[in-house]
Amino acid sequence: MRLTGRIFFLAVLLGSASAALPQSPEIRVAAAADLKFAMDELAKQFEKQKGAKVNVTYGSSGNFLAQIQNGAPFDLFFSADMDYPKKLEAAGLAEPGTLCEYAIGRIVIWTPVDANVDVTKEKWAALLKPEVRKIAIANPDHAPYGRAAAAALKNARIYDRVKSKLVYGENISQAAQFVQSGNAQAGVIALSLAISPGMADGRRWEIPPDEYSLLEQGAVVLTSGKNKLQARQFLELVKSAEGRATLKKFGFAVPAVQPPPAGKR
Repeated sequence: MRLTGRIFFLAVLLGSASAALPQSPEIRVAAAADLKFAMDELAKQFEKQKGAKVNVTYGSSGNFLAQIQNGAPFDLFFSADMDYPKKLEAAGLAEPGTLCEYAIGRIVIWTPVDANVDVTKEKWAALLKPEVRKIAIANPDHAPYGRAAAAALKNARIYDRVKSKLVYGENISQAAQFVQSGNAQAGVIALSLAISPGMADGRRWEIPPDEYSLLEQGAVVLTSGKNKLQARQFLELVKSAEGRATLKKFGFAVPAVQPPPAGKR
């Protein structure tokens, strides 16, 4: 009985000591779906450097805007455009001075490698062919990539001819899945997804950037966040030379580095 009691007492002490150990902070990030592969790598880099876990939720930027406005518990928001973060800043929901442009998105027409059309040669004309019965894009109502796709189709003067073929993903990742699964024969998707594992062997044609509004992607630290210090540190990593190299690796262009304000050089 004495030995059993001592073991029980020791277990209680060890349990109490374990509970008292400080827990590593966790950053909760809302990120546009086009960032899936780049953000996963950036999160690993940050966890290795700082020991803080980065918990990323992916989805459409417009839906995240509504969730954050309604109190969703995120520390950071990486949008596929600048407008949504600016709205949060104007509403006092973003930490002052944290709004930044971190990347520039690009769009492509993508088809599986065994498609009956060759988008690399036919470009826009591929979408007009009867073999392409469905064309996947993100929903323009709340996904910046969907708006860019619709704008590009209109600038190419084929929107009205393919409108009946369009199927809408909740976000750009779901639009890519529609084509990858065969539910659509082509898609206008993010380059960052088109070159990702599982899709890189498909055929793609990059749509000229002058055929749609520049996809300037913005981020902010949120006032509702519980770990603002770590959130700011993670944002700085994304903006750093290391972070910019990772974004480039996954198909993003990056904005020019701005010189520091006078007096801070």
